[in-house]
Amino acid sequence: MMSKRSKVRVFVRTRPTSNFAHDMVDLRNEEKAVVIHGKRDSNQGVVNNQIMDWSFKLDGILHNASQEQVYETVGNEMITNLLSGYNGTLLCYGQTGAGKTFTMTGATENFRHRGLIPRALAQVYREIEERQDNAVTVRISYLEIYNEMMFDLLSTLPDAIQYGPQMTITEDEFGINIKGLTHHLAHNEEEALNLLFEGETNRAIAAHSLNQASSRSHCIFTIHIESRSRTDSSAKYMKSKLNLVDLAGSERLSKTGSAGKTQQEAMYINKSLTFLEQTIIALTDKRREHIPYRQTKLTHALKDSIGGNCNTIMIANVWAEKEQIEETVSTLRFATRMMCVANEPAINEFYDPVLLVKKLEKEIKHLKHELAMHDTLANRGQVTYEPLSDSQQHEIQNQVRRYLDGSLEEIDVINIRQIQSVFGAFKTFVNQMESEVEGRLRVKYTLIDKTDPNSIAAAQKAGVVFDEEGNATYVGEPDNQNFGIGIAPSPTKPTHSAVVSATKRARSKKAKERASPLPSKGVSPAPSTQQTERSTPPRVAVETRDSNTRVDSSSANDSMHPGSETAPQPRPNTPPPRTVAFEDFKQEKGSEINRILVENKDILGTKKKECRELAKMINLTKQEIDNTRMAIEKMKTDRMEQGEFTPENGEMVISEDEFQLIKKLKELKASYRSDYEELRNIKSEVQYCQKLVDQCRQRLISEFDNWYTSSFLSNGEEVVTSNQAGFGIRPGTIYNNVPEDEGEKFDRLQKELLMENPDSAPYYNARMRTVRRHTLEEAMDQAHPKQRSKVVGAPTRTVRNTPPNRITMVQH
Repeated sequence: MMSKRSKVRVFVRTRPTSNFAHDMVDLRNEEKAVVIHGKRDSNQGVVNNQIMDWSFKLDGILHNASQEQVYETVGNEMITNLLSGYNGTLLCYGQTGAGKTFTMTGATENFRHRGLIPRALAQVYREIEERQDNAVTVRISYLEIYNEMMFDLLSTLPDAIQYGPQMTITEDEFGINIKGLTHHLAHNEEEALNLLFEGETNRAIAAHSLNQASSRSHCIFTIHIESRSRTDSSAKYMKSKLNLVDLAGSERLSKTGSAGKTQQEAMYINKSLTFLEQTIIALTDKRREHIPYRQTKLTHALKDSIGGNCNTIMIANVWAEKEQIEETVSTLRFATRMMCVANEPAINEFYDPVLLVKKLEKEIKHLKHELAMHDTLANRGQVTYEPLSDSQQHEIQNQVRRYLDGSLEEIDVINIRQIQSVFGAFKTFVNQMESEVEGRLRVKYTLIDKTDPNSIAAAQKAGVVFDEEGNATYVGEPDNQNFGIGIAPSPTKPTHSAVVSATKRARSKKAKERASPLPSKGVSPAPSTQQTERSTPPRVAVETRDSNTRVDSSSANDSMHPGSETAPQPRPNTPPPRTVAFEDFKQEKGSEINRILVENKDILGTKKKECRELAKMINLTKQEIDNTRMAIEKMKTDRMEQGEFTPENGEMVISEDEFQLIKKLKELKASYRSDYEELRNIKSEVQYCQKLVDQCRQRLISEFDNWYTSSFLSNGEEVVTSNQAGFGIRPGTIYNNVPEDEGEKFDRLQKELLMENPDSAPYYNARMRTVRRHTLEEAMDQAHPKQRSKVVGAPTRTVRNTPPNRITMVQH
């Protein structure tokens, strides 16, 4: 389903700065234009033909715009089209330090400062919940192009599949496909954000004079969507993707002062951006037949986005200061060229071959039923439309043989399959007759291939007679196999009377053969026996679980039933205080609920005590791991200073003490893992017990209020609950005088803060999970420094092992 060609839309976003060059940069929002006024360089001399003024027409200007305004302008509509089956691309282009990564990813110090990617993920899952008629699957991939080498930023996850050493870009029916890039399933927004933060942690960054956290690679964060209808049984489904591209910034080495490895990275970045611009120029030139997509990995990976079937929007990030005016003009020039690129957005609809086969089989079965019903109404119930069996085909061949011999006048045909089988039998008999005739002729005559010169020469030597034109005279006409019958000399040619008598003899022989027809061979199919087994109903296995934390409160309901009271007690003139009445209620009417509450509180206290003790044990194990690692490092340093002995086989030789320390370190790590997993399970049980305690307490207070109202208050008095009177304790309070630890206090405070903005919960939870996982990995690290996990033969580059500043957590 193709739509009209659409141009790439381009918006310019300015970096907020106090040194904005208002005298040189004129932003005209109403005209959607940016006018640059340059200053003439006096060093060029009297004759100076420099262009001082530039005007750039764009699709929109985002000056001092918030992250929310930027997303509403460029991203909201694209997400809606994504779930409708259209591919999309959002990319940021500009010089280094202009704010591309902030626009795309954002900062995590404040939830309002999150970028386009987190906001796009939130909208994707929000619209999926609204579209209940479709089953939508979301997968995430994160590609990094560093120095013309491709890396999977999500390969460090524990469940990531390690592919071959090299990733390659291929094209298939779905468009551009990168072999070796993992696609991770994300069931909700929190899992998708966790993948984003994991990839951001693995990105390559460096510092220079213009940016302290400059991205040294191009990154493509892709959201893959697969949508199938829940109501329609059709095999058709939609498959779309959204590329969120954070391009590395172009650099001038004279300004950044890069040297060494940073300089080499800058050269690769500028080279790939130059090839990207060449591709854009080729796309805008209608006379060009070849588009150089394969010049670089970046342009090849973005083939669908530039000149393909995507809805593409580019954000041109500019740094509108006087010192950066040349880079600003260069960025705006590229933006205007990008606006000339035309794409052809299309809905990506595909058909599942498995479902399509099932649908066609179901349709065939339905048509057979309809045809059988029609034959029954037309008194043709004996007609079958199944494929003919071997016995049926053999019977048809016998009928065709009898028909050719003349003993059968008609062949019974009742369906199309039999007609096809009859023609097949005729074809078989014709081929057999041709083979028999050729065999007889070869026995009596010598056959000559007219196309073979050697055969003709051999025939001439054997005394073959040719006519005056040089052609051989054959007996009979040549057949379709390009061979003729051997030639007889003219004196031996038969006369006309001999030919007539031979023909009469052949006819009489044929008449005698017809008088004695071939006996028909009937084949009776062997009866087939079918064994049937009586199916037994499936047995359902019922599993019962006893829990010491869940207590049935049915007995409490029975004890509080109004019918259990034998006689009403006399009502006192003055109602007792609620605290006194509550103690009496717990001893009498509410004794059963109070007993359940006390038991659950005891269980909760025990679980919390186990949690604290296990946390202390984990901390002690962590200290032992650190001390053991330091001891191993010290032994390793001493061994290197004294001179390391290396035998002929090349293996490292260590002392017995160092070996025991390494063994102890492994045991401590195994203990740390098991204790940490047990701690997580106990915390889950604590939350469950706390929920039960809160439910029992609310039930007890509710039953007490009903009892107090019916026992001590008259009908005319206003009913006041215990909570309104200032009694009762809020849910979540610890009742056995056990103080909260720092982790529990932080979790409680965080939940209270998240209540101000409930949508931020997945964002903060995913960020916290990423930081905790990296903290655990650092604790479980070996004695030597951790290296990036890679496949043998794969290219390597330096990455940071800690989360970047833009996604750091607040320490607690």
